[in-house]
Amino acid sequence: MRIKRTHNCGELRASDIGNTVSLAGWVQGRRDHGGLIFIDLRDRAGITQIAFSEDSSIAAHKLAESVRTEFVLAVTGKVFKRPEGTDNPSLPTGAVEVYISDLEILNTSKTPPFPLEDDTDASEALRLKYRYLDLRRPALQKVLLTRSKISQTVRNFLESEGFTEVETPVLTKSTPEGARDYLVPSRVNLGKFFALPQSPQLFKQILMIAGFDRYYQIVKCFRDEDLRADRQPEFTQIDIELSFEDEDTIMTIMERMMAKVFKEIKGIELALPFQRLPYAEAVGRYGVDKPDTRFGLELKDLTDYTLDWEFEVFKNTTASGGIIKGI
Repeated sequence: MRIKRTHNCGELRASDIGNTVSLAGWVQGRRDHGGLIFIDLRDRAGITQIAFSEDSSIAAHKLAESVRTEFVLAVTGKVFKRPEGTDNPSLPTGAVEVYISDLEILNTSKTPPFPLEDDTDASEALRLKYRYLDLRRPALQKVLLTRSKISQTVRNFLESEGFTEVETPVLTKSTPEGARDYLVPSRVNLGKFFALPQSPQLFKQILMIAGFDRYYQIVKCFRDEDLRADRQPEFTQIDIELSFEDEDTIMTIMERMMAKVFKEIKGIELALPFQRLPYAEAVGRYGVDKPDTRFGLELKDLTDYTLDWEFEVFKNTTASGGIIKGI
């Protein structure tokens, strides 16, 4: 690679007009107007419009005629203000364009099997087959970048609260935690197996006994169980353990951590403390210990109203000490 980039594709602004810059990225789109070729160059930071004209470079313009979607380019050129009426306010870089004097094609590309856009209608099976292409779509890149920011925010918060991050072993012994273990055969000890941890439960208890006081880890867990709506066999959790604390302290720390994440990632201010429901009240009002309080139809105790009713099922229920509830 001859050209070393000086900026990413989401960085250039009107203040860069007149500067010579180098960019690298993928071709999002291409428009050929004969003597002028426009290309939208994309990297994870955004898109910059670059232009090729014979006035800027005959060689670069000639080479750009062969460029197609998803080619990988490195370019050098001068930043110009876009002509009046051609700016794109929907792009952070929409006020400028770069006229290219030097072009290097780092890699060519076949026509992608589906459009690399957020609103693609390609099947999931096709997108998973070409996962490296699917991950170029801005929506998926945003998910992974957001997750990275969340992890960093969580780490910064917990470190400020006196927690120590400790990485615990993955090859370990089986622990009884409700699901089947994934087993890994040992080459050194024939007939023996390691178990992948369902959680770091034993290790964090060891750390507390050893006096580490506050431990956390963003950790992989493995459970050979049927799929759930919010869990797959291999999943990640924020694992935390504290010594010498009560439930209220732990819940308060978790609330403040969630408030920090929402403020840093989404700019949303969460009101603290969160609403807390005792177990008996949650089950009594919603019929479950993890209720969605947005659901307005709560359970109401109708026992006193049904004492005189002639329904056999009601009489048998109240006679055996049961209660009658309705929505």
